[in-house]
Amino acid sequence: MQRLEGVRVSRYALARILLFFPTLWGLLTLVFFLNRAMPGDPVEIMLGENAAPARRVEMRHALGLDRPLAVQYGDYLAGLATGRLGRSLRTGRPVSAELADAFPRTLELGCCAMLLACLVAVPLGTAAARRPGGPWDATARFISSAGFSLPSFFLGPLLILAFAVKYPWLPVSGADEPGSIVLPSLALGLPLAALLVRIVRTSVGEEAHREYVRAALARGLREGTAFRRHALRNALLPVVTVAGLQFGAVLTGAIITEKIFRWPGLGTLVLTAITGRDYPVVQGAVLLFAVTVLTVNLGTDLLYARIDPRVRYA
Repeated sequence: MQRLEGVRVSRYALARILLFFPTLWGLLTLVFFLNRAMPGDPVEIMLGENAAPARRVEMRHALGLDRPLAVQYGDYLAGLATGRLGRSLRTGRPVSAELADAFPRTLELGCCAMLLACLVAVPLGTAAARRPGGPWDATARFISSAGFSLPSFFLGPLLILAFAVKYPWLPVSGADEPGSIVLPSLALGLPLAALLVRIVRTSVGEEAHREYVRAALARGLREGTAFRRHALRNALLPVVTVAGLQFGAVLTGAIITEKIFRWPGLGTLVLTAITGRDYPVVQGAVLLFAVTVLTVNLGTDLLYARIDPRVRYA
């Protein structure tokens, strides 16, 4: 029986891994053609409207933009196969170098936002589940409703007005000063905390009425100890799953947040590249976003399938 279950897990893992590559290829193909369908000419943006026509033709040829679209697409796929992402049309630097400078900042911001969301959601959701209808439950419901109603692009300016203008306690932009990461982490983490606190409350509330929790209380364990050792541990499985899947959303949601707080991460790089029609940088950034999100989702799926025997491997 265990051998059969292992075969099912292996097949499930293989199916998920094989799905990774066509999903990535489809996304990159879509971004490649949408990039070139956007209005605006990168050569005109770089040289200006008053540049001589001969200079424009020369620049277009040097950048390879005068070739047929199908040829450019083939060269793009060939470059990906050999690990070459091209050079930025705006700066001339390798795209890999541009991404290496920006991505650690975005990853730092995403991890801080995720940590903040978990630190708010797990204790608050657990306290709300232990005393339904009490003050902690009302607080959890309020935070959940407010978090869903205030997206990060609206919450960010509110935080700036409150903690950088009205009460100048924290830096409002950049990443050089101490505490610079606090406001963008709040803008990203609080909406996620609103989702997680609802899941924690529901999950812990369901586990609290299981027979094994009542048996632990009957053995003389304190209520808080029974919650921590038994109900909370089993209730965190769906929370971990949702948090893992939402981590990709946090990274992509950082694009607007980074722009609001002038955080020098991948989101800022992407918006600058889109404005300047810097095709290689946009494509490289989307590739990095896609690989990160798909890898996190794949790892979460495989971990869930590994530790929860109730999962059906279709």
